[in-house]
Amino acid sequence: MASTVASSSPLPIEQALADFSPGLPFAVAFSGGADSTALLLACARRWPGQVRAVHIHHGLQAAADGFEAHCRVLCAQWGVPLAVRRVHAGHAPGQSPEDAARQARYQALAEAVQTEWPDVHDVALAQHADDQIETLLIALSRGAGLPGLASMPAHWQRQGLNWHRPWLTVPGAALREWLHRQGQSWIEDPSNTDERFTRNRIRAHVLPALAKALPAFRETFARSAAHAAQAQEVLNEVAAQDLAQVGVPPRIQALQQLSRARQALVLRHWLRQQHATTPSTAQLNELLDQVAACTTRGHRLHLKVGQGFVQRAGAHLAWQVI
Repeated sequence: MASTVASSSPLPIEQALADFSPGLPFAVAFSGGADSTALLLACARRWPGQVRAVHIHHGLQAAADGFEAHCRVLCAQWGVPLAVRRVHAGHAPGQSPEDAARQARYQALAEAVQTEWPDVHDVALAQHADDQIETLLIALSRGAGLPGLASMPAHWQRQGLNWHRPWLTVPGAALREWLHRQGQSWIEDPSNTDERFTRNRIRAHVLPALAKALPAFRETFARSAAHAAQAQEVLNEVAAQDLAQVGVPPRIQALQQLSRARQALVLRHWLRQQHATTPSTAQLNELLDQVAACTTRGHRLHLKVGQGFVQRAGAHLAWQVI
């Protein structure tokens, strides 16, 4: 009975670290909050002298200077080199401030690592199991497809770096309990309790209700997200093969030979891979209708998609940035 309970319970911090195999040396994104504090402290102990830290100062609240000072003190205590970058992310029309801040944060993290430590190629982030469930629930609330339901990957490559999320199997409460046992303090960001944000409302009200009604929801929801991610990998392979056939930029006549579902796949893939934009469902459906209507030389196409326009350029589709 004991082995059954152990196998179904969330992985402890020690097991999550044992499953984490970054290239050495590596960097940790360090906000000073509980999750990144646990990650930096645990990694610094496991790989002494091999860990670097990057703190992103957003300047979004008055306490930001205090966050930076706290991170500097801890890194000095632990002997961890620290780089600090300041970002002021403005958001484009139609883009949420949270998304703009997230993109600016990733850009700043990559720039700091590659500038400060050219021998570092791996970065660890501290999102945990509850963050993963919140991401999945937000995706469901927005009617997301497989990419959204796949939630956050544990490993991926971006901007020439290998990114890792070693805590995705560990609940946030377990990280805080571990820090308490270490006698280690952390910063509580006041914005994390601001229920104007959907994620905070989910954290405060939905997760406790799920834990009461479905005690194993973290494991089962994570398994569903993993199934969605696996299915999306297959679709990405199909989309890449189809894009190779229709060309870059896509030939309209070649697109029209595909089913509407495969046209949608290849157009999403083209826009995401070549132009770093993702169309909304309404934009994609309108684009598919316009592609189907391109049966004469004189048919014009100029459609807002993501952060730019898709237009017709002779026999091909073209992309124009706003």
